[in-house]
Amino acid sequence: MQFSEDERLRRAELPKQRAKEYHRLYKGKIEISLKVPVRSYDDFAIWYTPGVAEPCLEIKENEDAVFEYTNRGNTVAIVTDGTRILGLGDIGAAAGLPVMEGKALLFKYLGGVDAIPICLGTKNAAEIISAVRWLSPTFGGINLEDIETPKCFGILETLREKLEIPVWHDDQQGTALVTLAALINALKVVGKDLKDVKIAFVGAGAAGISCFKYVVKAGARPKNIVMCDSKGILHPARKDLSDEKRRVAELTSPEGAGGIAEALEGADVCISMARPGPGVIKKEWLRRMNDGAVSFNCANPVPEIWPWEAKEAGVKIVGTGRSDFENQINNALGFPAVFRGALDVAARKITDEMCLAAARAIAEFADERGLSESYIIPKLEETEVFIREAVAVGLEAMKQGVARKKLSKQELKEAAATKIKRAQEILKLLMREGLVRLP
Repeated sequence: MQFSEDERLRRAELPKQRAKEYHRLYKGKIEISLKVPVRSYDDFAIWYTPGVAEPCLEIKENEDAVFEYTNRGNTVAIVTDGTRILGLGDIGAAAGLPVMEGKALLFKYLGGVDAIPICLGTKNAAEIISAVRWLSPTFGGINLEDIETPKCFGILETLREKLEIPVWHDDQQGTALVTLAALINALKVVGKDLKDVKIAFVGAGAAGISCFKYVVKAGARPKNIVMCDSKGILHPARKDLSDEKRRVAELTSPEGAGGIAEALEGADVCISMARPGPGVIKKEWLRRMNDGAVSFNCANPVPEIWPWEAKEAGVKIVGTGRSDFENQINNALGFPAVFRGALDVAARKITDEMCLAAARAIAEFADERGLSESYIIPKLEETEVFIREAVAVGLEAMKQGVARKKLSKQELKEAAATKIKRAQEILKLLMREGLVRLP
C-alpha cells in the first residue's frame, strides 16, 4: 500500500505520541518477580535464614559456585551515565532510565535474561569503572550503554581487563555485529562482494568506529572505506582527531577534504550512525552512489534521511534502526542472544570472535528464509534466531577457552529455548489473568 508523505510522517510519529501515555500508565516497564515456590511461611527458612547459610558457605570456599546457587549467572547490569542517550545526547542519568528499562524489557523477553538498570550519578570515567567493579559480584555480565565517546572506549577496555565476567558496550559491539549481519545479506541481494565495495561511514562515534572494525574483520578492505564525522572526512592531516579517529584515518583511504557528499561519491554502501534527522543526509548526495547502492541510516529516534526519500534517490536497499520500517537494524537482535549464550556457559568475557559468530548466525538465519530488498535481517518476532545466535556464541566461547561450563550444542539450544520461552509465556499468562493490564 502506498501512502502520501504526510501519512508516512504521521505514522512515523505514532510511537512517540503513545510512549508518554503508556509509560505514565505503567510507571515503568519492569519489576522484580519470584522464581521459587512459597508453599507456606515455613519455606522462608529454606530461602532465607537459617537454610541460606549453607550455599553461602559453599560459595565462600568456591566462588564459582555462586553461578549454581544464585541468579547471578542470569543477571546483567545495564550501566549508563546518561551522556549519550539514543539520539538525545547528554540528558542525564535519571532521564536515561526509561531507555535502560526498555533495554531490560528486551533482555528478558527476547533473551530470558534478567537485567537491572544502573544509572550512575557521575560522568567521570574512573568513577564509572570503580562503580562497576564494586557492583560486579552481583552480576553475571555488564552491558555498558549510552556512554559518550571517547571515554566509552577506555571504560570498556579497562573493565574487560579487570573483571572475570562478560563486559561489553552495546553501542560498540552490539551495533557492529547486527550491522555486519545486515550488510552481509544486503550485498548478497545486490550481488556485490564485501572485499570489493566502497563503504562510506557517516558518524565517527562509538557505533561507527566499531562497525568499521567489524566490517574489516569480516573482509572489507580499509582502503575502500571513507569515514566522516561532524567536521568532514577523517584524514591524517587533521589535527582535531581523537586517538580512535586517528587510527581509522590512518587505515582508510580518504580522497582529500570534504564531507558527506564527497564521501558518498561512487560509494556502494552508506552506513550512517550520525545525529537524528531528517535532513542529515540529502537525496542528491545519495544519487552520487553507485547502482545497487545500500544505505543504512540508523540514527534514533529519526533516521538521517527518511527511507522513502533514500529509495527515491535510487538506493536499492535501505535499513534504519526503527521497527516501523523494513530492514530494522536493531541492537535488540544482538545483545539478548549474545548474553544468553555467554551466560549459559558462564563466560568470563565476550570476545570479538563471539560477536562475529553471532553476526554470522543472524545473517544465515535470514538467508535460509529467503533474502529480498525488504528482508535482509530477521525480525524480532522470529524467536528462533535468538536461540541460534545464543548457541553460536556459547560454542565460540568454549572454543576460545573463556567458558566456565562445557555444554553440547544440543544442551546450549535447550538452555536458550527454555529460558526464552519461559520469559515470554510468563508475560502472556500475566496478561491473560489481567495481572498485566492492556492499555
